[in-house]
Amino acid sequence: MTHRYAFTSKDAPTPGGAYSQAIGTDEIVWTAGLGPQHPVTGEIVGSDITEQTHQVLRNLRAVLAAAGCQFKDVVKSTVHLSDLHRDFREFDAVYREYFPAPYPARTTVGSDLYGILVEIDVVAVRPA
Repeated sequence: MTHRYAFTSKDAPTPGGAYSQAIGTDEIVWTAGLGPQHPVTGEIVGSDITEQTHQVLRNLRAVLAAAGCQFKDVVKSTVHLSDLHRDFREFDAVYREYFPAPYPARTTVGSDLYGILVEIDVVAVRPA
C-alpha cells in the first residue's frame, strides 16, 4: 500500500489556495509551484530575476527539507519565467548555484505570472 503525505515548512510561503506545499509518497515528492514570496510576510522578495530566483530556490529548499530531500534528489523541474527571452540567462546562472550535476531534467517556459518573474516546481526522489 502506498502512503500519501503532505509536507510543509514554515520556512516557505503558506499556500494561497487549495494546494499543499508538497505531496509525496515513500519514494517521490512533488512540490507546488513556488514563487519569490517571503515565508513570513508573504511579500515578493526582489525586483529582478536574480533576486527572485534566489528566493524561489530558498523556498523550494525549505519544502524539500521538510520531505527529507535536497536539491541533489531532484529529478525534474518545471520553470515558468514571465519574460523567457529577457531573463533566461540570469535565471539559469542562479539555478546552477543550487543544483548539482547531473542536473535534473527541466522544462522552462514563458508564462503569464501573477506579479512575479519566476515560479518553479520540482519532483524529487526521497532518499532511502
